[in-house]
Amino acid sequence: MDVQVTSRDVGDRTVVSVSGEIDVYTAAVLREQIGTLIEDGHHDVVVDLTEVRFMDSTGLGVLVGALKKVRGFGGRLQLVIDSERLLKVFRITALTQVFTIHETLDEALAT
Repeated sequence: MDVQVTSRDVGDRTVVSVSGEIDVYTAAVLREQIGTLIEDGHHDVVVDLTEVRFMDSTGLGVLVGALKKVRGFGGRLQLVIDSERLLKVFRITALTQVFTIHETLDEALAT
């Protein structure tokens, strides 16, 4: 199980691209990277999950925690999900009511 997390600035936003699997063993990598970005002043964050093959409840918890943290700074965190399988996890947990979710990165960056 592996996860890769990279980030880049696109205008005044920060795009965090995630690939691989986010689970109890790899979620700390995502938590640390997003947490560091937020602490460093990146408060308009788009997390691109289009390359994520699997996510468990630990990964969901990381994203919820990041959302709370960024909102504490008056910012926002949006998600990009194009997989019906992954989107289903967000629907089942009612997190589609909590997160702004887009199908493409371009769509997220246009808002």
